Amino acid sequence: MTDAVTRRPFFTRPIGIRNLFRSATGLLAAGALAACAPTGNVSRGTVNPSQPVQVALLLPQSANASDRLVAQNLENAARLAIADLQGVSIDLRVYDTAGNPTQASAMALRAADEGAKIILGPIHAQDANAAGSAVASRGINVLSFSNNSDIAGGNVFVLGQTFANSADRLMRFAAGQGRRDIVVVSDPDASGQVGRRAIETAAAANGIRVAGAESYELSQQGVTAAAPNIATTVRNTGASGVFFTAGTAGALPMLTQLLRDNGIDPNVTAFYGLTRWDVPASAVTTPSLQGGYFAVPDPSITAQFNARYAGTYGAAPHPLAALAYDGIAAIGAALRSGRADPLGRASLTQPSGFVGANGVFRFTADGSNQRALAVAQLRDNRVEVVENAPRSFSGAGS
Repeated sequence: MTDAVTRRPFFTRPIGIRNLFRSATGLLAAGALAACAPTGNVSRGTVNPSQPVQVALLLPQSANASDRLVAQNLENAARLAIADLQGVSIDLRVYDTAGNPTQASAMALRAADEGAKIILGPIHAQDANAAGSAVASRGINVLSFSNNSDIAGGNVFVLGQTFANSADRLMRFAAGQGRRDIVVVSDPDASGQVGRRAIETAAAANGIRVAGAESYELSQQGVTAAAPNIATTVRNTGASGVFFTAGTAGALPMLTQLLRDNGIDPNVTAFYGLTRWDVPASAVTTPSLQGGYFAVPDPSITAQFNARYAGTYGAAPHPLAALAYDGIAAIGAALRSGRADPLGRASLTQPSGFVGANGVFRFTADGSNQRALAVAQLRDNRVEVVENAPRSFSGAGS
């Protein structure tokens, strides 16, 4: 799986980046833990918010070039968030995981020995799971950058946008459009199957019937061979929507084109995607994706973060950089909560949520997260927001 995937009125005024922390308070209520996750006492109970609070940032600084680039962007964003904090002082210490679980575990233990009260990172699911297991008995929570909810639970939380987030947002939007029957088209790999299950769960929660489920071999020949059967399933079931798990760098462009070629009109049978159809930017002009819907973080808040990051560091942030800003936002707001154990599970899972670089988010009781997402559509080679992201978890269809 890639690590890098409420209904009251929206706020009516934009929230400036420097005001994001003042606008949020905490995260969701505590609950059951994932059976496969690290376990242990997850309550520090020793934090003094009036003094600098030590936060460990675990990053793959000596891994491959791609990971090193992401690591630097994440550190930059974390430091940007620290500069924006008011009323809280954070002592950020960076530890190199080298992109492997063994070193991630060792660095987590070192951070704990050196006084870390909470860990931010690592990026990859295996590393985050190893780090969480290493410090579970120390009562240190881990806010990982992974979007793999399989590792969530116990003392491990995931910050990445999960398939469940996107599926639920899009399913509620589809239900609002009057869609009642859908077909799921999923990659056959592990990530695709996680996506398929997320779609099925979201459909059941929103009163939509999964009328059919199709897959294909991950090859050009496999997709070509499967397309007529997928189109037949869509027609025979009378589905009014098709949900895809594939991304723009994978089977998605060919799949959507072949379905069109086989008589499936997305103006009649809408296309929805769990992945970002606007990444990379060149995907926006892909003819077969026009008219398709996908979920995105709050564009106005994201734009403010991107501009601030670029103004500070001279380049646009990596798409994952905002997760580090969000992590510091959560930590800062939790420290200001006035709770006796501000970085414990109860504090990190208060229901009102945090506002970060991509909008409102909160951790769920099982260590995953909910993010307030907008719905976007590709129209005339442009990204158009067709339903805004809510600015709170008090209602508003996030």
